[in-house]
Amino acid sequence: MKNIFFFLFLTFSLGIFSQIEDPLQWSTSVEKVSDTEFILISTATIEEGWHLYAQEVPEDGPIPTTFTFDASKGGFSLEGKTIEEEGHTVDDPVFEMKIKFFENSAIFKQRVKTTSDINSIKGVVEFMVCDDSKCLAPTEIDLVFKLKRGIKTSAISSTSEDVKNEGDSGLLTLFFLSFLGGLAALLTPCVFPMIPMTVSFFTKQSKTKAAGIRNAIVYGLSIIIIYVVIGLAVSAIFGPDALNALSTNVWFNIIFFLILIFFAASFLGAFELVLPSSWGTKIDSKADRGGFIGIFFMALALAIVSFSCTGPLVGSALVAAATTGERIAPIVSMLGFSTAIALPFALFAAFPGWLNSLPKSGGWLNTVKVVLGFLELALAFKFLSNADLVLQAHLLEREVFIAIWIAIFGTLTLYLFGKIQLPHDSPLQHISVGRLSLGLVSLTFTLYMIPGLWGAPLNIISAFPPPQHYSESPYGVGFTKLGSGGTENYSDLPEGAHIMAPYDIVAFHDYETGLAYAKKVGKPVMLDFTGHACVNCRKMEQNVWVKPKVLKLLKNDVVLISLYVDDKRKLKEKDIVDSKLKPGKKLKYIGQKWSEMQTINYKTNTQPFYVLIDHNEDNLISPVAYTPDVDTYYNWLEKGISNFK
Repeated sequence: MKNIFFFLFLTFSLGIFSQIEDPLQWSTSVEKVSDTEFILISTATIEEGWHLYAQEVPEDGPIPTTFTFDASKGGFSLEGKTIEEEGHTVDDPVFEMKIKFFENSAIFKQRVKTTSDINSIKGVVEFMVCDDSKCLAPTEIDLVFKLKRGIKTSAISSTSEDVKNEGDSGLLTLFFLSFLGGLAALLTPCVFPMIPMTVSFFTKQSKTKAAGIRNAIVYGLSIIIIYVVIGLAVSAIFGPDALNALSTNVWFNIIFFLILIFFAASFLGAFELVLPSSWGTKIDSKADRGGFIGIFFMALALAIVSFSCTGPLVGSALVAAATTGERIAPIVSMLGFSTAIALPFALFAAFPGWLNSLPKSGGWLNTVKVVLGFLELALAFKFLSNADLVLQAHLLEREVFIAIWIAIFGTLTLYLFGKIQLPHDSPLQHISVGRLSLGLVSLTFTLYMIPGLWGAPLNIISAFPPPQHYSESPYGVGFTKLGSGGTENYSDLPEGAHIMAPYDIVAFHDYETGLAYAKKVGKPVMLDFTGHACVNCRKMEQNVWVKPKVLKLLKNDVVLISLYVDDKRKLKEKDIVDSKLKPGKKLKYIGQKWSEMQTINYKTNTQPFYVLIDHNEDNLISPVAYTPDVDTYYNWLEKGISNFK
């Protein structure tokens, strides 16, 4: 069993995932010269180490960068040739000839003169990128230039700051949660007793106090390095596309569910997770070398001998990091986790007197471990719910999920009150004040969830259960309508639309159908790029959309088109097309169609992502991502609707 776990854990942490290289991104903008003359600007952003070839290259050389503008419908004429930057002319190591190419970035400009009132010009750029050892296949990218002052078609210009802020916020949250996980690991039976032992070793064996503090700091930094290396390995092997796909992939969510169940069973005392003893013996022998190398191996020895307690927490942290879709998330997660573990060793070495204030080891350490086991068990069902949502199997609807959590936290409450004992528990004569307090918190949380069985929104945990419309009674038991935020007559529901319960919003799941309806009723379109398993999407729907002033706008002033990027329903045979992002691949599922649409048009694949457009499909305002502040989101909606009017 131990070896099986170790194999599973390594497979999870170091599994091999293919990574599609995409070292170049295009963005477009328009410079207005006069009412009839414009300069179309195409900007290539190139990753370090790669280069883009010029428009003119020697014979038998690479594919040149070529721009083609669609003049089939008339309305404009090209004025001269496409102008490019100076670039570099060097001996190309791949083609072994002198070729002009661009590094880091390149700007191409094409002057046009309009002969009629057109809103946009479409074009195609064909190009090839290489590094010093290989070239990627020639690629074609569609370009669209909107002929309006100040509006750029590429979401890189208008939305990258929003997405960056969202990503930074998500990584900070991940760091904080991982740091809390590290603090929890400190309170387990495998780690906590090591603190006074290790600190005493450094303070007694060192010739001076300064040397003891220095060695303890090196020890702490070694712990951080060890865990960050794990994060680096996962980040290097997982491509960004693979990481983003994990949160909506059915099989990965099921695997994560099984892994967390396995970890929870270990914490609850079903078995111990121990790495091969030979590993610990070899590392201990290395630690005897002394010096910084010896200290590093002492830290490695701690990581190995404490694996039975830290392994499940490390695994859970990596699972959480993987599902964010951020490539550096595993590194950030392990940095937060290891910092929390390393910090006490440095602090107690600097202030040895603090050791006297530490509580003595005892049965309470196992209690911490069991509580973590219950938390892992509850978290496991979130991943099973994700798989069910993506499949739309309706096996784990909202009421069932909440009932499972009530059972888990109810059982935890009984355990904390001493009514249940598990295999590794010491005989309990009485419960401490701390344990009683934690039990009361668990009881309060359990009671809080009970109304959720009858339709209560449970805003505190809105990110975890399935959404309210994914339930047996979307409006709650005994209710049919919310009745807030304005009223509409839904007796004649538009073709292709449905009522989004319990908010009573008319919503479409098909872009073309929703856009046609928006033109018919004269309202702007709000594109909602979302996912069945998207945590932040549920937070927005249950914490922001439900606010009366926001709900009124969503129900009465826009046409909502919710495009689920993880929709696993197959496209009709006539709708299956070639992927523009992955040459040679077909778009077979509805979710793939919407995901590629978001990536191509807005240069982001994170959800939620909201876009307000007019009937010409032009942006009314810069799109936004996850916006938990109600006033900010309302102002964004109101501004976009005002621009439409």
